[in-house]
Amino acid sequence: SLCFPQKLWKMVESEQFQSIWWSKGGKRVAINEELFKAEVLGNGGPLRVFAMQSMKSFIRQLNAYGFTKMPRDVKRSASLPEFLAEEAAASAHSQVLCYYNPSFNRQHPHLLRTCKRR
Repeated sequence: SLCFPQKLWKMVESEQFQSIWWSKGGKRVAINEELFKAEVLGNGGPLRVFAMQSMKSFIRQLNAYGFTKMPRDVKRSASLPEFLAEEAAASAHSQVLCYYNPSFNRQHPHLLRTCKRR
């Protein structure tokens, strides 16, 4: 079974999830909180990946693996799917959370193995 950062990577890279995506050139993870709760954490959500059911537990895991919460990018994403996801999130007035970890970078997948629990 995969560890938390590996599961997270697979989710962010997957086309299946609408609630989580790469932001800012692949250096941050953006999460539409409300959609993520329903899509991933919900009771028997169709795309259930983690054992946890609360956002608080999920964020605790992010923190345990060295992710830090970042302010939301005001600069728009260059890619169309990212832009549309950001627009949809903004129009829904739901909170988009951004998290950064130097070992979690789309351009450098080899760094993922250095992403360890604190």
